[in-house]
Amino acid sequence: MPQFNEIGSGIDAYLKEILSEALAGIAAKRGGVLPEGVSPEIERPKREGQGDRATSAAMQMAKPLGLSPRDLAGGIVAALEDKKGDLIDKIEVAGPGFINFFLSKTWLRNVVREILGARDAYGSTNLGKGRRIQVEFVSANPTGPLHIGHGRGAAVGDVLANLLSFTGWKVEREYYINDAGLQMEILGKSTQSRYFEIQGRPEMAPFPENGYKGDYIFTLARAAAESEGTRFLSVPLSESLPWFKRFAGGTILEGIKTDLDDFGVRFDVWFSEASLYERSLVTAAMEHLKKRGWAFESDGAVWFKASDFEDEKDRVLIRSNGAPTYFASDIAYHKDKYDRGFERVVDIWGADHHGYVPRMKAGIEAIGRNPADLDVLLIQFVNLVRDGAQVPMSTRSGEFITLRDVLNEVGVDATRYFFLMRRSDSQLDFDLELAKRQSSDNPVFYVQYAHARICSVMKELKERGGRLNADAEISPEVFADDESRKLADCLASFPREMESASRDLAPHAVTTYAFNLAGRFHAFYNTSRILGEAPPVEAGRLMLAEAAKIVLARSLALLGVTAPEKM
Repeated sequence: MPQFNEIGSGIDAYLKEILSEALAGIAAKRGGVLPEGVSPEIERPKREGQGDRATSAAMQMAKPLGLSPRDLAGGIVAALEDKKGDLIDKIEVAGPGFINFFLSKTWLRNVVREILGARDAYGSTNLGKGRRIQVEFVSANPTGPLHIGHGRGAAVGDVLANLLSFTGWKVEREYYINDAGLQMEILGKSTQSRYFEIQGRPEMAPFPENGYKGDYIFTLARAAAESEGTRFLSVPLSESLPWFKRFAGGTILEGIKTDLDDFGVRFDVWFSEASLYERSLVTAAMEHLKKRGWAFESDGAVWFKASDFEDEKDRVLIRSNGAPTYFASDIAYHKDKYDRGFERVVDIWGADHHGYVPRMKAGIEAIGRNPADLDVLLIQFVNLVRDGAQVPMSTRSGEFITLRDVLNEVGVDATRYFFLMRRSDSQLDFDLELAKRQSSDNPVFYVQYAHARICSVMKELKERGGRLNADAEISPEVFADDESRKLADCLASFPREMESASRDLAPHAVTTYAFNLAGRFHAFYNTSRILGEAPPVEAGRLMLAEAAKIVLARSLALLGVTAPEKM
């Protein structure tokens, strides 16, 4: 029988188990052979009246057993008759050989009782078994403020880390600071040039052709002028440039940290790219590759044998002038991750890096790890929409919408929720006006309102002098209507849905589940009076509502969205 600390997956697992036993018994009697590796699947019927679960196993297995699908379905139902117990009301054959299962009110009551007993722990599993996993996300160059693309990556990474932790992984969040290389040089020169422009001496430091053009560079330059006055007017550019690089990069990084903190995103580690060189980790990684036979020297450069990994050509690691490529530092960085004891690493990158994924996995294999130890999630573009029209942006000209802009306009809850409404590798249209709307048209409002509605019911109960009795017997009448049954069944699916989302690295699935659960509760609320019913029914419906509140609150917590008590 299923264990009710795994309610959602438990009943489905039990049904699969007894189906497999029934099929094996029928096969043995007929001397037939079941297809290897084929396991009966349990589904939720899409139409009313077709039960709570269904399977097409009879149609899959009929031919190997030499029976018609409907005859095999009848044989399966007969074999399952003594296995129904108190969890299944009835099992019936439908259509050409479908088998429909109708779950009992006892099972539905057990769902509610399990949630009320486990409270916030309901749905948590031990999928990760305490193994260490690192989620590295955002990792934007500290060359400008976070834009909305970074914001989507921040939401995806943060919720994924929450989800992995909830399902038994030991999670560490990391931000990789790209504070070495050409981009920081350009940032320093851009800020330096604007500083001289503010001082009325633009000819002393012409703006670099590929410089950063946003207004924030002027803001940095004004801050530099306020801090240092005119002292750099008499200092050679080459001597002042390191100061401008440090000042601009440090100031921007502090702004990034503030924005992420206000967005509800915290990191355990801020890892500096520059530290890879300070600790000679890049050099050590290159020697490691050479010893393993995956790197070689030619024409004064060090090359990676990428062509052995089905790449179109070998790739440069260290240029002939001694300068390392990004690929070299990325291999060193990932080697350091595994050296720190992580069994699994998840990187969250912009979608424009999709072609780099196979190369990085090749690098992982070359350092001696299984490529499956690295997962990469890609973040697609975000289109901001206002009044049906796309909001124009251009990073090239420095005119882009920052994460801070969106937070200031629509708030943290709506921003996080909207970023998570689609798969991360799907393009997202973010409707600013919809995100601000205080109505059920707004999906985050719709979910939060379900939680607030339940809180309102509990408040009214208290004002009437009543209280929730979580130990009360749940009357079977509570599940006499479809909406009550659907709500309880949706609650039962929470553990399985979260485990599936964790296994698939799909944080958007939490948003989908929360929205569906809110819909189930609203439908139940609109058709089933809670307060004022006969005492046994009122007590049972209160317990069902409380169970929904617990799971809604947990879903919202995983999303990093507040669960308001009133709206």
